[in-house]
Amino acid sequence: MEFSNDVVAWGSVGLVLMLAELAIPGGIIVFLGTSALAVALTLQFGIIDNWMHAFTLWFILSIVLLLIFRNVGQSLVGGDSTIGNTDENLDVFGHEVKVIETIGPGNKKGRIYFQGTNWTALGDGSEIASGETVKIICRENISYVVEKIT
Repeated sequence: MEFSNDVVAWGSVGLVLMLAELAIPGGIIVFLGTSALAVALTLQFGIIDNWMHAFTLWFILSIVLLLIFRNVGQSLVGGDSTIGNTDENLDVFGHEVKVIETIGPGNKKGRIYFQGTNWTALGDGSEIASGETVKIICRENISYVVEKIT
């Protein structure tokens, strides 16, 4: 018998791949091993009889098992996944910052010191003097909109 048709060879490869899943987790290699064991069984029972059929069955069965059972397996086992805040602007709102360049009156931009750097800032139309502490209320393009703390 050729190596690719040998039932013991396909069974051994299947078992090695399934055991390799313990060392290389990911939920993929176990399905390749399961497919190899299925090929070994079909060779044993004479359902397929040559190397081309064996590799074709292994390839197709591997893809089918991956598509059908990988998501099911991951949902049962779970994992360490957390979804943090994806909008960095939400972390900024409400922070108290120092004005380093007078803001206003009107639409006149000033500067604030925030997160280790200077940012342009707009106020509510009133003048906010340098040195005052203000609160960030929103962001407009690359400028922060601030208000006096009352």
